Parts: sequence; C-alpha cells; structure tokens
Amino acid sequence: PFIFLNHHGPQHYAPFNSGLPFGPHPHRGMETVTFIIDGDIMHKDSDGNESVITAGGVQWMTAGSGLVHAEVSSEQLKQNGGDLEILQLWLNLPSALKMTAPFYIGKQADDIHTFTVFPGVQMDLISGQYYEYAPTFPYRKDIFLSMLYFDAGAAFKDLVPPVENILMYVIRGSFKINQMSVSKNQLVEFGHDHSQIEIEACSEGIILYGHARPFNEPIVARGPFVMNTMQEIYEAYADYTAGKFGSF
Repeated sequence: PFIFLNHHGPQHYAPFNSGLPFGPHPHRGMETVTFIIDGDIMHKDSDGNESVITAGGVQWMTAGSGLVHAEVSSEQLKQNGGDLEILQLWLNLPSALKMTAPFYIGKQADDIHTFTVFPGVQMDLISGQYYEYAPTFPYRKDIFLSMLYFDAGAAFKDLVPPVENILMYVIRGSFKINQMSVSKNQLVEFGHDHSQIEIEACSEGIILYGHARPFNEPIVARGPFVMNTMQEIYEAYADYTAGKFGSF
C-alpha cells in the first residue's frame, strides 16, 4: 500500500516568505500521512477541516471518494520565518474502500503515542499493532506505520511476515540495517526471502518504518488520483471538474 513518499526540506524560510506552495488540489482513492519533523503545516479541506500541526505532529487524511485540500504554512511561519521539514506518505486504498467517505484528523506531538521499545530507541506508533502498544491512529489496522528515534549505538530488531512489503526510509543519521550501511535520505529495499530486521545506529537518527500486506490489485495513478482502472481515473477527473469534490 506504500505508493509515494515526499521528503520536503530541510530548509530555512526567511521572514515574510510565501511558505509551502501546495494550494487547493483534489485527491481520490488514497490516503496521505504527513509527518512534521520541523516547522508547521496548515491543512484546509472541502469537508470543513482546518488545523495547524507543528513539529512532532502527524496528519492522517483519507481522500476516499474525493475532496479538495490545501497544505500551506501558518501565518506565523510566513511572517517570522523558520526551519521546515516535512514527510508525506501516500497510502493506497483497497478497491473496496476507494469510494469511502473522506476523513481527516491532525495530532500534535503531545498526542502521538510514544514508547521506548529498546534501550535508546523511541517509537512513535502511528498505525497498526506493535505488541501491546496502541496506535495513535487506529483506523487502518492492516498497516503498521511508525517513526523510530535512535540514540547513537542503540539497536532495534523486528520480525516481519515474509508476505508483507516493508517501508524503511532514513530521515537523519547513519545505520547498519541487516549489515548494510545506510545513511540519511536513503530508502531501503527488502526482498521476501527473510523476515528478520536488525538496525544498529551509528549515530543519532530517525527512521520511518512500516510494513503491510500488498493488496495485489491493479493500480492506475494519474496526478492526484489513485484508482484501479483508467475508467475510474476518467470518472475522477469528470467528478472533480463538475464540482462534486466540493471547495473552500
């Protein structure tokens, strides 16, 4: 279900800037999970949701049948400037949920479920199950998604069913991952021939880590729409043009 990952920044904005450029645009058939590493992001959508989420917070948006949203910077960041670093992950929806009702919730850093899972390793559990720990967003039990924060020298181990696909992206720091040297801004690709994950932190660092069973369904993606057939893409563009996604 992991179909797209955008790492925006790190960058520094001077005072009196224009902020993020992601003005109103539509989505259908997928979800976005946005991690604010530094700075902030202001969300608005055609369902009437509006929020400003700051560093350490996470946004979960299910586009489902369709909505229009904007992701821009707060007035404070535009006026005062500051550092900004954001990750956005696109999650595919299975065909049965493509046209589900849109949904959005944003959580600030204090609302994220955080646990020490190994000495020197802190986990923000975003979705899915990790032993007895409860996720911050319980809506997609079939997708495990987390942020791992490492002290230098710390180690993390996990077992992933071989049938599942693994998402692992190094945001900061350098690591040995299953004996491979990996550093910041690198995506780690795994095969399906084993299930053991072993991470050793060579420095302080942050890793985005998730896994889930693939849907094994056709994917047709055009611009902001992710569907199963080209006909559904045509219908998405037609519905958006007709104003069926709403506006704000």
